Amino acid sequence: MEDVAAVDKKNIKDVVREKYSKIAMQNQNSGCCCGCDCSGTNSQVDYSNFSESYEHFNGYNPDADLNLGCGLPTEFAQIKAGNTVVDLGSGAGNDCFVARAEVGELGKVIGIDFTNQMIAKARENAEKLKLKNVEFIKGDIEEIPLSSNVADVVVSNCVLNLVPNKQKAFAEIYRILKPGGHFSISDVVLIGELPEKLRQNAELYAGCVSGATQKNDYINTIRNAGFSDISIQKEKPIEIPDLMLLSIMKKDEVADFKKSNTGIYSITIFGKKI
Repeated sequence: MEDVAAVDKKNIKDVVREKYSKIAMQNQNSGCCCGCDCSGTNSQVDYSNFSESYEHFNGYNPDADLNLGCGLPTEFAQIKAGNTVVDLGSGAGNDCFVARAEVGELGKVIGIDFTNQMIAKARENAEKLKLKNVEFIKGDIEEIPLSSNVADVVVSNCVLNLVPNKQKAFAEIYRILKPGGHFSISDVVLIGELPEKLRQNAELYAGCVSGATQKNDYINTIRNAGFSDISIQKEKPIEIPDLMLLSIMKKDEVADFKKSNTGIYSITIFGKKI
C-alpha cells in the first residue's frame, strides 16, 4: 500500500484519476463508495453501507450507477423544471440523469469530471438515452470550465473530499452559481482524528476516507466561500469494513480505533449563494 508521502510525490490528483479510470473501464459496478479498492483481496468487501440506492428515482439508469456515492444529493437538491444543474464529479452520469428527469426538456444538466474514461462512459449512456440537454465536460473542480452565474443548482456525490484544495473548489461552486442559486452535496467528514496508518493510506484517500476533513472545518470552508443558509440535510455514520482495516493495521490497533471517539459520517449539506 502506498502512503501519503508517496501520494504527494505522484500527485494526489493523478492517484485519484488512475483509480477512477480503472473503475470506468470495468464491466460492472464497483460496489464501493468513491472507488475504494476494487481489485485484489479487498474487491469482495461489501461497501454498501457507504452508497445508497437510486433505483426509486425517475431518470435512474443502471448503466450509469457505479455505486460510487455516499448519499443522494439530488433527492435534497430542490431541482425545478427548467433549471440548469451542474454535477461535479459526474462519473458515468448517474446524478445527471436523475437531475434531467427533474429539469425536464426545458432545463439543462452539465456533468463535470476530470477522467477521460468517465466522460466517455457518461456520453455513451446519454446517447443511449437520447438526451439532448445533458452535457458532459472534462474539467477540474478547482477550475470549473464554465462561465460565472450559470447554474441554478450544483450537486456532487462523494467527490469534494477527493479535491486537495477544498476552499478553491467551493469558491468555484460559488462562482458558477447564479445569485440565489444553491448546492446540495453529499460527502464524507470526520469527527475526531483517524489513526495515522489510516490517514496515510493512499487506497483510503482514493476511497474518500483518509481525504475527509473534520466536519466543522468542512462547514467553515463552505462559510468562508461566501455561502449562507448552510444546513445538514442528512447525516449517517459509516464504517470501514474490518477486512480493509486489517489490511492496514494490526488487530489490536483496529480494536483501539473502534473504541475511540472518532466518527466517520456521510453528510448531505446545503448552501445558498446570496
